[in-house]
Amino acid sequence: MKTLDSIPTKKIERATKLVTTGAKVGGNYLRYYGEKLLTGVSDKSKLDQNNARDIYDGLKELKGSALKVAQMLSMEKNLLPQAYVEQFGLAQFSVPPLSGALVKKTIRTYLGQDPETLFDTFSYTSENAASIGQVHRATKDGKALAIKIQYPGVSSSIRSDLAIVKPIALKMFNLKGKDTDRYFTEVEDKLLEETDYLQELKNSQFLSKAAEKIPNLKFPQYYEAWSTSRTLAMDWMEGIHLSEYTAKTNDQAACDRLGQTLWDFYMFQIHSLKKVQADPHPGNFLVDSDDQLIAIDFGCIKSIPQDFYVPYFELSKKDNIENKVVFDQLLRELEILLPKDTQQEQDFFTDLFQKMMRLFTRPFHDTTFDFSDADFWDAITDLSKTFAEDEQLRRMNGNRGSKHFIYINRTFFGLYHLLHDLGAKIQTEEYKKYLQ
Repeated sequence: MKTLDSIPTKKIERATKLVTTGAKVGGNYLRYYGEKLLTGVSDKSKLDQNNARDIYDGLKELKGSALKVAQMLSMEKNLLPQAYVEQFGLAQFSVPPLSGALVKKTIRTYLGQDPETLFDTFSYTSENAASIGQVHRATKDGKALAIKIQYPGVSSSIRSDLAIVKPIALKMFNLKGKDTDRYFTEVEDKLLEETDYLQELKNSQFLSKAAEKIPNLKFPQYYEAWSTSRTLAMDWMEGIHLSEYTAKTNDQAACDRLGQTLWDFYMFQIHSLKKVQADPHPGNFLVDSDDQLIAIDFGCIKSIPQDFYVPYFELSKKDNIENKVVFDQLLRELEILLPKDTQQEQDFFTDLFQKMMRLFTRPFHDTTFDFSDADFWDAITDLSKTFAEDEQLRRMNGNRGSKHFIYINRTFFGLYHLLHDLGAKIQTEEYKKYLQ
């Protein structure tokens, strides 16, 4: 894979790259409509493939928050065409790494010495390159280590990157007006936290200690001596990414165990700690040779305030969904229904969210749930398509819901997709024994 000797870090450089990418996408549309005009035949899937490739090719050289947004969108399998999901999904763990010279410079800048001085061995070939940083193998005193280094300029470019992608996000999610700032501030704050590797070190140490009681779950040990705001050192963990595992295994019993571990881990975080790893994509989990789950990334942690936690999970209860008075009150507490709403808006959004909650909360309504259930996933796909094509919804103000929905919903949708990929059957209340 091609390596990068530099990354655009200035606002003008990054904006220029995005403009160039936009021009390529524009050219794809011109060719698409030209072929349609000349032949009367059009291939929308080919257009999607070309656009997804060109957008990803532009973002992968920028890295940082621009690429992180693509990674986040890759988890929205019911929002984007499949071509975009597949292409953007590469941002999880497969992007062009930094060159050896830039790796050495970065290590020297933040740790004060060359890698050869700090470690007994150090591989300049990246083992895993993602949106914010890349991982290298090293050894020290007989320990096999993973050294994560952050790409130059990532933290300083977050605000300008989000300003560039904001118009796209506003259109995609039907957001309007100044009230959208709270959502973008939430994303910006989380991305800034992800670029602080010392914060990730603290998160990792805390969560790995708190969740050690959950069986079939492993964590690396972290090392403060080689960790800074832009470098992070941990044990090297042998295993394959969860997506690789699901692609090759036929052992459904093992998939069920891994799925149960994932479910218990996330429910424990949410209900016991009120903190959760809010980036559940396959690149953040490994499976070892004993079919044990390894959690390796705690950069994105969402704290759940009590005034959001209570109504959010009250809303998931079947009886509350069907109780008009209670349901209405919970929607207001969660800022889904607003004081300025007209009666038409109240009726529309109440009906909309009732349909959504009846579907998305199904796993919470029984003691067992099969995430391979085709009817469940078909219903999600159908509902997503219905909402995407709803002209009335497009005319409504989409600025609804507490800012906390962004990462909590992302957590659940990511978790659901991981469990679906495993085809796992889950005991939904098993996690409760770890809450004590």
